[in-house]
Amino acid sequence: MSSINAGDTAWVLMSGALVLFMTPGLAIFYGGMVRAKSTLNMMMMSFAAMGITTILWVLYAYSLTFGPDAGHGLLGNLHNIGLANTLDAVTGAPGHHIPELAFVMFQLTFAIITVALLSGAIADRAKYSSWVLFVGVWITLVYAPVAHWAFASQNGHGGWIVDRLHALDFAGGTVVEINSGAAALALAIVLGKREGFKRDPMRPHNMPLVLLGAGMLWFGWFGFNAGSALSAGGLAATAMINTQIATAGAAMSWIAYERYHEGKATTLGAASGAIAGAVAITPACGFVTPLGALAIGLIGGVVSAYAVSRKYKFNYDDSLDVVGVHGVGGFVGMISVGLIATTAVNKLGGNGLFIKGSASLLEKQLIAAISVAAFSFIATYLIATIIQKTIGFRVRREIELEGLDTTIHAESAYDISSFTTR
Repeated sequence: MSSINAGDTAWVLMSGALVLFMTPGLAIFYGGMVRAKSTLNMMMMSFAAMGITTILWVLYAYSLTFGPDAGHGLLGNLHNIGLANTLDAVTGAPGHHIPELAFVMFQLTFAIITVALLSGAIADRAKYSSWVLFVGVWITLVYAPVAHWAFASQNGHGGWIVDRLHALDFAGGTVVEINSGAAALALAIVLGKREGFKRDPMRPHNMPLVLLGAGMLWFGWFGFNAGSALSAGGLAATAMINTQIATAGAAMSWIAYERYHEGKATTLGAASGAIAGAVAITPACGFVTPLGALAIGLIGGVVSAYAVSRKYKFNYDDSLDVVGVHGVGGFVGMISVGLIATTAVNKLGGNGLFIKGSASLLEKQLIAAISVAAFSFIATYLIATIIQKTIGFRVRREIELEGLDTTIHAESAYDISSFTTR
């Protein structure tokens, strides 16, 4: 192995660790948002995503995602099955080479958190065994193709979004955010509404956990976005500051929206707004100026807050607001690239409609976003429906009412009896 840039390698390795840290953060975030009786189940769904995705990534999913294109920019081949041909390989731009295994690890963490996000749409009512099966099938049939489309740049012969359409997605607005949002909507529809939806209060049972999890996600997002530069330089610095600005802006705009419409600014709103801002800046962080990032954050917080409020009107039970935060936020980010991206930030990017007056980039962004949303929704709907009609995806009513922690895992997040008995 030669021509390794030690600084870039260290940055990508650290970024991979930061992104992996986001999934336990998501588990805590989601665990606090559900009712106490399903806390552990919610966390276990994230940890299952970590385990299953890692195994499949090594066996074949990395190859399907980043292996040489098998044709038409749709999927990679099996050149790297079992991580073959990666031990001594390098990747990256000239002068910024890193070991391919560092890239393998970095991208693995993206796959893990993307599928883990989906669990939020079906909280309190999914069979754990069916979730385990779903994770494996979804990573294979949905995540790997979409990530190949948008991430697998191979000198013009890779994924169709990145190398043929030439849409811009710096860190996963399509692959992670829109993909998870569309899939979450499909899952929520197939599994149906929770018992008591619109009737019973289903407030988060532990807001300190929610805020802790949101803080972990905010921290890890620097690796998510700035790490996507794959080098420790000016572009990574721009992506990092843009991530901070947009995340902070959205946290404030979300609670301002709440204060105006509900009369109160909530801690859940601050946490949700922060996530919405990080989502919205994800595809744009390496293509816009810091002022552009501020605009994206402020707009993304309000738009996502409005979208979350509409789920009751449209009558779908996306338990933890994956659709409104990740799906809608991803669209905000992709569209923003088409409007305010500038080559002054990234010469390999493009200029948006408001910069050069051309709608060309905006059209590409919309095609990429809509295509991913449509594919992810349809494929996920079919996968979930097949599971539901065969082994069953939703738990029985009595299990849902009692709570998934004790009935499925034989544990409880809060063993109150130990404090009251001797």
